[in-house]
Amino acid sequence: MPRGSREFVSPETVGLLVDLYELTMAQCYFREGKNEPATFDLFVRALPPQRAFLLNAGLETVLDYLEGLRFGPEALDYLRSLGLFDEEFLDYLRRFRFHGHVRALPEGEVFFPPEPVLQVTAPRIEAQIVETFLLNQVNFQVMVASKAARVVLAAQGRPVVDFSPRRDHGTDAALKAARSSYLAGCVGTSNVLAGMVYGIPVYGTMAHSYVMSFDSELEAFRAYARHFPDQCVLLIDTYDTLEGARLAAQVADELRASGHRLRAVRIDSGDLLELSRQVRRILDQAGHPEVQILASGDLNEYRIAELVAAKAPIDSFGVGTEMGTSYDAPALGGVYKLVEDQAGYRIKRSTGKVTLPGRKQVWRVFRDGVLYEDVITLADEPGPPGAEPLLVEVMVDGVRSVRESLAEARERARGRLWSLPDHLRDLKDGSYTVRLGPRLEALFHRMASA
Repeated sequence: MPRGSREFVSPETVGLLVDLYELTMAQCYFREGKNEPATFDLFVRALPPQRAFLLNAGLETVLDYLEGLRFGPEALDYLRSLGLFDEEFLDYLRRFRFHGHVRALPEGEVFFPPEPVLQVTAPRIEAQIVETFLLNQVNFQVMVASKAARVVLAAQGRPVVDFSPRRDHGTDAALKAARSSYLAGCVGTSNVLAGMVYGIPVYGTMAHSYVMSFDSELEAFRAYARHFPDQCVLLIDTYDTLEGARLAAQVADELRASGHRLRAVRIDSGDLLELSRQVRRILDQAGHPEVQILASGDLNEYRIAELVAAKAPIDSFGVGTEMGTSYDAPALGGVYKLVEDQAGYRIKRSTGKVTLPGRKQVWRVFRDGVLYEDVITLADEPGPPGAEPLLVEVMVDGVRSVRESLAEARERARGRLWSLPDHLRDLKDGSYTVRLGPRLEALFHRMASA
């Protein structure tokens, strides 16, 4: 029976958020007795166009999933109905728990292909079954966080708010977009549920339909100011932006007389550079230099950078579609590949898709506090002198060993973004050195040419 309005993804059913072949392979492993420990790397093969770096996000979701992964009665009944799985394997799934070890880049860490983002070592069936969910969450959240980081860098300290939920690709995407953009440096979101779930500050103004619902623009502004005298932001471009600014100044006079103040006006259309200058002039001449200007409307990092460079008197930005969907690069090519098992190192030699064998560590070298190069080594291979290891243990025997707040991850992202060399922060394609340690490089060439 269709589930209708019932919750699709629940603790009872999340185990089915897999590609079918994960389960058919798992049954083969189960029957063949191939459930020895195996290590898989999750990594990104190449940067999307117009990207110079990636920002890690999604680890918290992954760890929650791994700790709680179950196959409930409803999920098992559905699998039984497919006629593909025998009762012995279904009984294994009934008792399924994740018992593996996970090493990962912390959230908010900058990284580059082909560095491992996650490294999962677990009984082969467990490591295989989690592939789809891990890629689903990490690919999306890294994609949005990386886009949001570019927007935040372009704004050069001016606040940016996530306005994306109405354009995001579903409810989970809207929540994760809000979280990922906040991690990347946005000051908050318009998404109220994300505010409740993640403790993110929420922001809002009004819609054009609100203004149009009153007999006049002034009446609409006054009503809103009457009910929200300390949180009043007026949308001034429903009819004529400059006349809207004059009316907003009038309401600002009235609020001041009652002991309150107009916080801001929002411009959502038109020539934002010229309009912001004229609106600033109107507000200043009316004696309200304290009223800020918020700009929105199909913004991205390039338009924001242009406005900032032109010294537009815009105090903050609301960014929606372009950020929440990573509009110019809406998919990330993260993959999850076997790299080692009890038989030894493993490598994929497919044309254009060759992988790096073995469990690994990623080392970062700084020069004067600025990222200089990264080195990928085998896990037991020493890194360069003074380099910082990036992969850390986050789960042991299926239990997380690290708990970190969103605020801590956000602070890490802030520090890392400002430690990028200038050529990686200028919104253009940029190169950064990622090289292999001597032992890993020798192993790779030997196995790739075998």
